[in-house]
Amino acid sequence: MHSPYKSAADRAVVTRWCRHRLDAWPVPHRRDTVEFADAAVHLTFVGTGPPEIVYVPGTNFNAAAGLDVAAALGRRRPTVIVDLPGQPGLSSAGRPRAAHRGWYGRKLAEALEAAAIDRAVAVGHSLGAAVLLACDSDRLSGRVLLSPAGLVPLRVDARMAALSLRWMLAPTPERTQAMLEGFTAPGVQPPEPIVQWLNLVASHCKSTLAPPPVPPETLRRLAGTPLLVATGAHDRFLPPARLAPATRAKLGVDLQVIDGAGHLVVDERPEEVADLVDALLARIDPRPRPN
Repeated sequence: MHSPYKSAADRAVVTRWCRHRLDAWPVPHRRDTVEFADAAVHLTFVGTGPPEIVYVPGTNFNAAAGLDVAAALGRRRPTVIVDLPGQPGLSSAGRPRAAHRGWYGRKLAEALEAAAIDRAVAVGHSLGAAVLLACDSDRLSGRVLLSPAGLVPLRVDARMAALSLRWMLAPTPERTQAMLEGFTAPGVQPPEPIVQWLNLVASHCKSTLAPPPVPPETLRRLAGTPLLVATGAHDRFLPPARLAPATRAKLGVDLQVIDGAGHLVVDERPEEVADLVDALLARIDPRPRPN
């Protein structure tokens, strides 16, 4: 198994940051961990009652680094945030060499079953969306895929590649912010906690690659299931012009474009993300919700 951390001491720094940030979060929540033979999955629950929303973050992200979108979703419905194993956060560190080839999807399915989460709409961002595409679980009633990896390869231009390399090799807050400005829409400053977090990641973790496209036979399982796919209008990694044709061809749905957002759409537009979940839930069950 491979670890995202440079050393045990580096892992301790990262997990301490995550625990401190969750401990200081004023939104009422509880945390739990479900364990399997090859992984332990940390879950953060917001709201009371059985979760109706499952949020799966993207590469290098977790509950502690995604509090804005977690709060936005939790205000609407009970929500659980999954720290993916093998990613920096509070889940176990190990992941197999070919972790993207179905392993993440299986771990998510096992976590849903172990935590008795059923009939929930899952929201996945970037890597998290690819995990949802690979997750064969009848405990999910629908999927909201945001800037989804797994449909087409992610690409970066030369400038973005150079900024990312400088961030990984010699991170500073200034280099982290400069790199993150390519993840947001023009004129939108990356949230300060995200700058702090990714500077910590570059200092204490190894780089992880974007997932490859999900196999066609896996995508065919989703035919006819409730799906909503969206990306930021200014996403430089998965721009609408590239993602829209793949979304239509591979999933049979039209891509929705969120104005004023880039690849970090969940941090730039958390309330609009919650609106998308409401829209999909209304399609699944059009009955009015009780007050």
